Amino acid sequence: MATVLVVDDDAGIRESAAMALEKVGLKTVQAGDVTTALQLLRVHRVDVVLSDIYMPGETGLTLLQAIAERPDPPRVILMTARGTIETTALAQRIGAFDYLAKPFDLRELIARVRAALGDRVADEVEIEAGPASRIIGSHPSMVAMYKAIARVAPLNVPVVILGESGSGKELVAQSIHDLGDRVSGPFIAINCGAIPDTLLENELFGSARGAFTDSRQDRRGALSRADGGTLFLDEIGDISPSFQVKLLRFLQDGIVTPLGSEKSHRVDVRLIAASHRDIKRLVAEGTFREDLYYRMAGYEIVVPPLRERASDIPFLADHFRRRIAAEMHRDSIPGPSQGVLDVLAAHPWPGNVRELEQVIRRTIIDSGALVDPAAVASVLRDIAPSSEAKPAAPSVSSLDDELVSLDDAERRHIIAVLRATGGNQTQAAYILGIERKTLARKMKRLDIPIEPS
Repeated sequence: MATVLVVDDDAGIRESAAMALEKVGLKTVQAGDVTTALQLLRVHRVDVVLSDIYMPGETGLTLLQAIAERPDPPRVILMTARGTIETTALAQRIGAFDYLAKPFDLRELIARVRAALGDRVADEVEIEAGPASRIIGSHPSMVAMYKAIARVAPLNVPVVILGESGSGKELVAQSIHDLGDRVSGPFIAINCGAIPDTLLENELFGSARGAFTDSRQDRRGALSRADGGTLFLDEIGDISPSFQVKLLRFLQDGIVTPLGSEKSHRVDVRLIAASHRDIKRLVAEGTFREDLYYRMAGYEIVVPPLRERASDIPFLADHFRRRIAAEMHRDSIPGPSQGVLDVLAAHPWPGNVRELEQVIRRTIIDSGALVDPAAVASVLRDIAPSSEAKPAAPSVSSLDDELVSLDDAERRHIIAVLRATGGNQTQAAYILGIERKTLARKMKRLDIPIEPS
């Protein structure tokens, strides 16, 4: 049984918090000041310390500092009714796990303590860490992409990478560079969609001194900087027809002429371009030059969206959890729990892997762990466009109801999809973005009949 040390000079608050924690199966010990708290820490094994900051005598920050210096210290949650940005920042620097403002709802208190404990009631899932890699995923579509990268990387041909925003196109480009013969050369990345035409030409080709007002020195463009290496042009589908002509000319002769200069020079650059748009459709519509497309597309790689490889979500979530723990200089962050993974699996991921990383990071920053499904659901609601429905993020009213509400929402959603497909589980799994065996497991857990009525 986990033990929580509650430290507060207000006996009413101290006893109310202890009573609430004991009702959910936790053991508590109490102290009215820092001196008593330190004495109790010497004789009790404590998993979490819940302490007020401002008390007569020494403060909770002093207690936090003393705990931080102990071997294998318990996690500390600080409470205060007079918090400031300075005390919050100091508490974070010293190593506070969380910071709770008074007055607080007892259900919120329990949730914060559970997060600090890495609550096993939340069904934390053990995920074996895979080998270090730039790209995470073992879904068949990802394995096919890995094979394509391995085939084309050693060849000196231009590559076009297609995929939705946030799916990892730049990581694919970097992998092609690293596995090719140009790995010792530079890898230069330019986002064409973020740069106006006039600046894009300067960015790629460079400029001579005096080419622009206040231009006092020559500027090397990305093509020159990438000489002997790889130039990655992201969102190539967004460039204008006039700039397409200039890029085509370079691909034909490899000659770079900086703006405002009469001198040209040849560069040896492998071009990798990427777009979230369907370039073939743009060619058919006449907004993208066909000859430029064929010059760029010596080989084409498609990056699958996250919703089509939902079986990779647990591994990605765990990967980001570990990375964020390192960023925060923490030994570990509890999670992910099965409830969290179920919420993540039910989300459509319009922002793909980038959105997933954002959700994981915000959840950990807000709650200190990755075990509370309601915390993830709340983040998903916050980042979603107002017009987008989020069945995975229902409104919840209590700690006891939230898991039930999430399960109920997921159950209704799965039943609706099964009805729409006439009970065809293969089609339903495809629509839900999960594997068929995952759907079967969810149906068993949620007690969904094989042919829902």
